[in-house]
Amino acid sequence: MAGLTVGIMLVPQGMAYALLAGMPPIYGLYGGLIPLFLYALFGTSRQMAVGPVAVSALLVLGGVSQLATPETPEYISLVITAGLLIGIAQITLSFLRLGFLVNFLSHPVVAGFTSAAAIIIGISQLKDFLGFHIPKFTESYETLFYAIEHFGETNWISVILCISAIALMVVFRAISRSIPGALIVVVIGTFLSWLFDLESYGLNIVKEVPEGLPIFQAPTIDLATIQQLIPTVLTVTIIGIVESLGIAKVLEAKHQNYDVRPNQELFALGISKIGGAFFQAIPSSGSFTRSAINNEVGAKTTVSSIITFLLIALTLLFLTPLFYYLPKAILAAIILMAVKSLFDYKEAVHLWHTHKEDFAMMMITFMVTLVVNIPIGIATGVLLSAGANLYRSSKPHIAILGQIPGTVHFRNIRRFSRAKELKGKVIMRFDDQLYFANATYFKDAIKKVVKDCNRPLTYFYLDATNIHGLDSSGLTTLKEVYKNLQKQGIQLCICGATGPVRDMLYRSGFMAELGNENHFVYLYSAHKYHQKVAGNLSEKLESNEDALQSNYIKRRLDQ
Repeated sequence: MAGLTVGIMLVPQGMAYALLAGMPPIYGLYGGLIPLFLYALFGTSRQMAVGPVAVSALLVLGGVSQLATPETPEYISLVITAGLLIGIAQITLSFLRLGFLVNFLSHPVVAGFTSAAAIIIGISQLKDFLGFHIPKFTESYETLFYAIEHFGETNWISVILCISAIALMVVFRAISRSIPGALIVVVIGTFLSWLFDLESYGLNIVKEVPEGLPIFQAPTIDLATIQQLIPTVLTVTIIGIVESLGIAKVLEAKHQNYDVRPNQELFALGISKIGGAFFQAIPSSGSFTRSAINNEVGAKTTVSSIITFLLIALTLLFLTPLFYYLPKAILAAIILMAVKSLFDYKEAVHLWHTHKEDFAMMMITFMVTLVVNIPIGIATGVLLSAGANLYRSSKPHIAILGQIPGTVHFRNIRRFSRAKELKGKVIMRFDDQLYFANATYFKDAIKKVVKDCNRPLTYFYLDATNIHGLDSSGLTTLKEVYKNLQKQGIQLCICGATGPVRDMLYRSGFMAELGNENHFVYLYSAHKYHQKVAGNLSEKLESNEDALQSNYIKRRLDQ
């Protein structure tokens, strides 16, 4: 049932997304054939439904239309070749285990890009919504201005059909997401178009759709073609991985009875595109809408995708003549319904209230994608993500700690009013790896802490529990800090260093220079040891703290 339901959705969506990609509708049905079968064999997500999707179609159109006119034989050949190259790129990333590279696209950047893509897709459908020819423009705003200037040429039958189809799909979705609203409006629209001969009133229809299964045909590929397609291939590869892995992870979390393996997923997505390219399929990806329906109807394994594959094959063999009178306004309605969820204004509102930096990244990516173009928008997003991460890492959070009276716990004195600083000691926690990008910040922070401390200091405790990495620049800086503190008569002590950091300290010889007696697992252990060394511990205090330590150890053992 899940496979049949997804297949019923895929037939009209595949044709609509093919048109969005600048391809004849039949290639969208081809995209729902071999790629589904291959993903079912190699994919690790049991519910994800692959096939033509709106964003990938838009990216293909934006890139390949710069090289050839949409729907021409040259354009079709370039799109098929692009699918092959995208598949090769994804398999290469899988073999090299480089799937982590997509992490450079943060969620705000992806939300900004997809929101802009939703608007661009919406504008691209104006020609079928309004029912008159709009020339192909480089920029979306040019398309919008042309539509406004020639609004008087609107075919109102096309507008009414499109709006009615959207309204019906909204009603069906409100009743149940499993109702194939897209297919129902396709049937109704096609019947009305045939019954009243709406083509004679200027309505644009699909017309001839070839019958039969696609034949095996090797894509045209040469060095010049590869060079031309590289920007499109890189863009679709990155966005396709982000979309598909995101969907797979969401579905995995819902079920928790299987594991999604990212590198295997990359291989499955890549091999499905390569196989599809040899059978004239447009580039495919994971579809959030169809995957959600697949899951809701009850798919348990990828066998559902094989059922969908069989339904698409039967459609190609026997049903394509029925699509002759299908109005393109109906396909435009299907696209507009699908991309509505891409415009993520709720995320913008949420980020405005919770994280202004991420909001700025989202807005910049959104505006660059919308005003300039999609590849530049994505590149801007990647640079913003990497730059923001580097900036945050260069100035990580630093906390001055104090002891909670009557406990062995130490907390940030700015957040915990009960936390008291220790006599003759200052405790600083550094909340990031110590490496080249923040080494100077680390050194300057320690200087400031010592300078601002308005009491005599004997020890400087570095709480290293959150320092998860240490490179050569960080180690050099740590040595400089140690020597600078020594000149001021202050002993550096490192507390809670993680295993990899300790290994680095020992290999470099710095631990020997520091002395094992100045390295502790717990801050409390360092504090107690130095109290004993100072010889100012009364019997009563020692008895109380020994009891405190014993109770603490007992609680940890119980845990």
